Amino acid sequence: MLPSFQESVDGDDRELESSEEGGGLSDERKLERSNNSYYCLYGYQSCRLQQGVDSDDGSPCSTPAETPSSDVFSFSLVDTNLPAEAEAELRSFIAKHLAKGAFFEGMGNIASVELSIPESQVGCYYCLLQPEKHAETATSESSICSLDYVVCFLGELKFRLELDRYTQDLKINLDAKPNDLETCVQPLLRTWFEDSVCPVQRVVQLFQEKLAFVLHAALSYTPVEVKESDERTKKDINRFLTAASLQGLVQEATMTSLCMAMNEEQCKSMVIDCSGPQPQFRNAGSNKFCEEWTQVFLNGSEGGNPFLFRQILENFKLKAIQDINNLKRFIRQAEMNHYALFKCYLFLKNCGSGDVLLKIVKVEHAEMQEAKNVITVLEEFMRESAVA
Repeated sequence: MLPSFQESVDGDDRELESSEEGGGLSDERKLERSNNSYYCLYGYQSCRLQQGVDSDDGSPCSTPAETPSSDVFSFSLVDTNLPAEAEAELRSFIAKHLAKGAFFEGMGNIASVELSIPESQVGCYYCLLQPEKHAETATSESSICSLDYVVCFLGELKFRLELDRYTQDLKINLDAKPNDLETCVQPLLRTWFEDSVCPVQRVVQLFQEKLAFVLHAALSYTPVEVKESDERTKKDINRFLTAASLQGLVQEATMTSLCMAMNEEQCKSMVIDCSGPQPQFRNAGSNKFCEEWTQVFLNGSEGGNPFLFRQILENFKLKAIQDINNLKRFIRQAEMNHYALFKCYLFLKNCGSGDVLLKIVKVEHAEMQEAKNVITVLEEFMRESAVA
């Protein structure tokens, strides 16, 4: 079961307390510990040895049942910032998983590993990257070899989707210049922590109480326009919006339809003007749910750990998904029960994000007439409640 809002908050508080255990640590030591992040890039060459069998026309062919084959792979270090002993331990861990075939191209996994580093146990994101092959050869008795890569990011990792997107940027660079790793790939490896983890903390510190506007825009898929900002701030805001959205957690068709619905309503873009000393917002929306989570983010600022901010963001999205699922369940019940319809209304009124939830479920149930009727009644209830 997903956590309630209070359980999510309590969980974040426990993480914050645990990050400050061993009181007496200097601010510099805390910063050093929270910023310990590592990466590795391995070259992975897999060769499948096949004994060809000539067909009637003389061309080689084989079938798994008729032709024995064996896989041989080599595994070499390309780049890392891990100490040598820890890298050897990580290499052994990755090699075992490769041997088991537990890798899928472009889709990473996160596992806990123990390494000879100050943190001892860290989360390890690992993902197989297969660059586009520009030339392939085959012979009747062939050794089909391909050079792929395994990328690893290590730290207090509990989020995968954004790292999957980051590794796709690595793959794009690999495809474009496969022989120029030093200038096209290694810089992205060295800035993964800065680009994937730190933007959440920087955006929280930038907007403070106004973060609720950004959270609301991310949940509702409201278009956002950033004006008069430097390049890094603009990238941070866009990365935050992507990370805070429900993309990948709800059906892709729902997100597409929601964006189309927002366009059909001629929804005005939320404008963030960074020209002054403090960012100014226009056409911004918010709700109780986003305001409560803004306070959780601001309370997390006391710990100064960028990974903690990422975890708070994940809990924020999980709670939103929990509320969406609860509302959909209530709607199914309300199709046959008027009392359940009243429960739907009470839930929307008290959850703090009824405005956003109604838009999402309305899109999802667009083709279901009975559910549409329930949602229409709920929308009327909510409008009357707002007027009252």
